[in-house]
Amino acid sequence: MSRPIHCAPLRRGTAAACAALLFVALASGTGTAADPTPSPSATTPSATGDTGLAGLDPRITEIMRKPDYRNAQWGLLQTDPDNGRVVHSLFPEQFFIPGSTAKLISVSGPWHTLGADHRFVTPLYAVGARDGATLTGDLDLVAQGDLTMGGRTRPDGTVAYTDLDHTYANDFPGATLTPENPLAGIDLLARQVRDSGITRVDGDVIVDSRLFLPDPELVPTPTPLIINDNLIDLLTTPGDRPGANARLDWRPKVAPYQVTSAVKTVAAGKPTAVTVTATDGGTRIRLTGTIAADSAPLLRTSPIGDPAGFGRVALIEALERAGVHVTADPSGPNPVGRLPRDYAGRPRVAAYTSPPYAQYAKLILKVSHNLGANLGICLLAVTAKSDQCPAGFPVLADFLDEAGVDREQAQLMDGRGGNPADRATPQVLVQMLAYWQRTPDARLFREALPILGVDGLLAENCRSCPARGKVFAKTGAAVGGDALNDRLAVGAITIAGYLDKGGSRFDTFYAGVNGASTPGADPTEVLAITNDLAMIAAYLQESS
Repeated sequence: MSRPIHCAPLRRGTAAACAALLFVALASGTGTAADPTPSPSATTPSATGDTGLAGLDPRITEIMRKPDYRNAQWGLLQTDPDNGRVVHSLFPEQFFIPGSTAKLISVSGPWHTLGADHRFVTPLYAVGARDGATLTGDLDLVAQGDLTMGGRTRPDGTVAYTDLDHTYANDFPGATLTPENPLAGIDLLARQVRDSGITRVDGDVIVDSRLFLPDPELVPTPTPLIINDNLIDLLTTPGDRPGANARLDWRPKVAPYQVTSAVKTVAAGKPTAVTVTATDGGTRIRLTGTIAADSAPLLRTSPIGDPAGFGRVALIEALERAGVHVTADPSGPNPVGRLPRDYAGRPRVAAYTSPPYAQYAKLILKVSHNLGANLGICLLAVTAKSDQCPAGFPVLADFLDEAGVDREQAQLMDGRGGNPADRATPQVLVQMLAYWQRTPDARLFREALPILGVDGLLAENCRSCPARGKVFAKTGAAVGGDALNDRLAVGAITIAGYLDKGGSRFDTFYAGVNGASTPGADPTEVLAITNDLAMIAAYLQESS
């Protein structure tokens, strides 16, 4: 396997945060309890539904009994949802660190509550007096929690993604960009203003972000207006020869953001190491370091510190490009004090309509989009008429009750599965998966998951094995440092989804391991564990 199942950052500089996650996870006993974790063994079914390793494909038991997992705890569950029969089961009601398999729950809530066809409509209102082509007043953009604002929308209305998303560019090599213009939605709004007949605004442009309050407990933190995932993309390409300046391109180009580079090209085979530093609230970005002459273009990102302010400037610049002059200083603050209480009676001069929510869910699940998963919690809060993101959790709880999912077998403090408190049993995730098979959206949800050997975070696994294209599954991981032993502590590697068994039968399954470790500190050593989980899924699919 050449690409990791979604992991927390593995760089040594971030190991402390990851280790804190792992310390809480492992110390709390995600194994059986304080006693040493038993090795999997062939058993008869227990009161909790354990079947042990009896009847498992020998290739799976061989993986589980590797010396690398001597201190680890395995969990496994496979069911035939047509009749509820348990095919395989190992500690199905035990808490495991879910990693991003938690997104199966957090994405399901908004999908059900909003609906697969829900579209976010972001309006732009004229607040003031209109005299011909001149508006004396403000243009107010009312943010609606649209995840991409057109920045990933293809001409056919689907949402674009790459197998390793740009949101992971600072953590993993190989992240790439989609070709779509990150400012596409903003540009469309500006053209609509011009088409409405307004060519001059004697006033300001304001981004109204009152939909919900950003909650710092959700990391990354969702905001009502999101452009380019609240990131500046920085693409470094080697120069023509060693010693030459590297070439730099960046997007989206919006004032007052300024980007400079002192990255030098070094000989082929030499180390590539690019550092990004940001000052002045993130608006001054500088790249330093080296890039090898034979290196592929290297993508890095820098966060947008003030998404609303960024959106305001982006819209003013787009209006100017469209032929609408705004007298306000683009570099000024976002003057939220001028916002009206509501927009009753105010003319709507433009609006951007998003693709359906199912497309956003597909993006979140395929690439393990953390911002989008956390955003779903805030959007659920909005459906409860609250601007406090934590109010979304009771809405999610009500949905799980309605869906017949035992929510006491899960505990979540975010939508992404990255909080130290997050836990889920194999059973609750399989229940969530089984729910969707009873709905009209069964196929839509299943195909929104990464497909083994085909796309998303499973694209590079099992590309030539018989199970290729027959496993639809969300992956997850929590990985940090073990300074004591100079290795990596693998809190969890998990996978859960559907096995295409033929004849329109799709078994639900979960496989996961808590408490593994790598031989050394090389992040690529985690790939062996992630590949083991992918192969277990493949062997489950292949087994009769």
